[in-house]
Amino acid sequence: MLTKLFEHNNWANDELLAACAALSEEQLDAAPDPATEWSLRHTLSHLVEAQRAYLALLTLPPEQRQAEPLSSGELRDAARASGEGLLALARDAGSTSAETRVRTTDGHVVAPWVVMLQTINHATEHRRQISGMLRALGVTPPTLDGWSFGEFEGALVPPV
Repeated sequence: MLTKLFEHNNWANDELLAACAALSEEQLDAAPDPATEWSLRHTLSHLVEAQRAYLALLTLPPEQRQAEPLSSGELRDAARASGEGLLALARDAGSTSAETRVRTTDGHVVAPWVVMLQTINHATEHRRQISGMLRALGVTPPTLDGWSFGEFEGALVPPV
């Protein structure tokens, strides 16, 4: 079931990035409303760059975790690549000891499951913010909840 959470995360990120690809530069850079900190462009970049950082935390030593900022054109590919990397880790989760720890660049020591949990929570929170920003622009955001993913996967079949 853990893999399904990451499959949903990847699907939802891709759906949202596809929807945002149709926006104008002005829409992407519109001033945020009081409920959000950043512009839509900045929030999308933060979402994807954080996901890449979580994957790096789980797979690379601290000195190799430096990531260059992404351009808007690179976001979807970077989201897909880091999402697939996290999905591979989720598929292999049973082979990792519960006592395994990783060290953050600021010296914290954390269990990998905490990073995996944070990845899902962080993405969900920012996808919700981005959906609100789209609505404020008059754009209908994609429906990204678990029910919609279940339908997409054929795991939830509506009545006929």
